[in-house]
Amino acid sequence: MTHALRSVETPTDLDLTPSDRILRTHLPDREAAPGMSVREADVSLRLDGGGNGLLDTTHFDTVRFPPPPWIDAAMQAAVADGSLAYTPYRGAPEVLDSLAPRISDFLGSPVTSANLALTPGTQGALFTTLSSLVNEGDLVLLADPDYLFCERILQFLGARIERIPLTFDGDEPSLDLDLVEELAAQEPVLLMFSHPNNPTGAVFPERVIRRVAELSNERGFLVMVDELYSRLVYGDTVFPHLRAQPGMADRSITLLGPSKTESMSGFRIGVVVAPTEIVKSIEQCIAMTSLRAPAYSQRLLERWLVDDAEFLAERIGDLHRLREQSLAALRAVSGVRVQAQDGTAYLFVDVSAFGATDVEIAGALQREAGVIVSPGYQFGPSGTGHFRICFARDETEWAQALERMVVCLTGFATRAGLVG
Repeated sequence: MTHALRSVETPTDLDLTPSDRILRTHLPDREAAPGMSVREADVSLRLDGGGNGLLDTTHFDTVRFPPPPWIDAAMQAAVADGSLAYTPYRGAPEVLDSLAPRISDFLGSPVTSANLALTPGTQGALFTTLSSLVNEGDLVLLADPDYLFCERILQFLGARIERIPLTFDGDEPSLDLDLVEELAAQEPVLLMFSHPNNPTGAVFPERVIRRVAELSNERGFLVMVDELYSRLVYGDTVFPHLRAQPGMADRSITLLGPSKTESMSGFRIGVVVAPTEIVKSIEQCIAMTSLRAPAYSQRLLERWLVDDAEFLAERIGDLHRLREQSLAALRAVSGVRVQAQDGTAYLFVDVSAFGATDVEIAGALQREAGVIVSPGYQFGPSGTGHFRICFARDETEWAQALERMVVCLTGFATRAGLVG
């Protein structure tokens, strides 16, 4: 018996519209410039993470700041053992066991391997954790400004977002905790913020972190804190970890990883520290999205937080000098305001006095200075009128780039009547 092949007409009018979930991540309720959505602005500036041949200040220069020297041998040893290619979804048990005491010491709070999950970078940690906790319509309190993908992932999940302003009492940073207390009556499931703050680099004093913990315990919401940059703080700055506060081992989720300070972003490995039941849900999400964090990269965490005080001190010293160089150059431009903070390798530059949009300024810096910056609108409504730069760059190359940027920004200052 023969069977005729059935002809199938090729549709001529396919609907290729993205899902509603994706369209929500375009942030249609916010404009980056008059008549231009956040998504349209990102596309117009080619902010796709690839650099496009320009000097890209959205991330570390991993040539000038390479990973620790032990990386090569450790990675080669892992790859040479093919039996390590597959691990449980949450991570290799022996890696988790080795991490737990070191993370306990670092956070100042007891951690067991059951409190840990390894993810494809802290970006993977962010997505899998939020996917595990947030339902459609849930209220989430999010710092403003904060890491750009927090808002977009929450929109993808259909959360209701209330922004919590980052404030400064003199030079001391805080969150508007009175607003948090007010909104607690609406039963948020989660408060989330980065610490040190991304994009500003602000490190919150212990009294702020203590009050966050008190509100969480009193009002019944969880807190997720992204501490990716918590090793990158300057001088004698004291960094207070949220998990170390009373009651917060059971109420907090902490994101950690070696991506930035140790320049290991390319290895795509992040760590979630959370209550055991939350870790179980995160593991389910990891299984569906990526199966596991890169298995060979997991082995690198066996050396993370081990005997690297000299490496860390040298790196922070180099970054401090670059920070001072950047501040001196940018502050020489009339109308530019930039306040140094105690953490990260970022500066959040206030150019609101120019009267131009973030898109105009970021676009001009690309065309005239050959430099990609992160426009302020990406980080939340209060970020408008700013841009973020990462100054972790080759010193000579960065000095030349700063000169070009100063020329470009001075042009804006002149047109705004800020130059006599």
